[in-house]
Amino acid sequence: MTTNNTPERPHPRAPRRKRVVLANRSGAREVQRTVIDLEDQNSMSEAVVHSLVRAQLRAALLLAAVAALVLGALPVLLRFVPALSEVRPFGVPLPWLVLGVFPFPFILLIGYLGTRWAERNEREFTELVRR
Repeated sequence: MTTNNTPERPHPRAPRRKRVVLANRSGAREVQRTVIDLEDQNSMSEAVVHSLVRAQLRAALLLAAVAALVLGALPVLLRFVPALSEVRPFGVPLPWLVLGVFPFPFILLIGYLGTRWAERNEREFTELVRR
């Protein structure tokens, strides 16, 4: 039986915890009056919220339809107009450019327009509720 006569070392003290703050808040954030008004859920607020939802849905469906029509028409156009396959801008066949390059900027444009319309609808909604 062996005994260890070495005195026990105290465990090193763990470092103190530090508070991490991601954003400096100078004051308490005030709840906007529009949110308080909508929480009442009277018939007026329900109608206003319903109109916002309809406007957002209308914008989304319109942009989705435009995107589907344009992107769906590209292969159809290339199929029924075979002369376009002979065109080679910059040495690249036109169908490759039309189907491989054009859709990406077009989709970015649709996304940009959708964001702009949604923000406009929300601004109009906020102005309507504040009145």
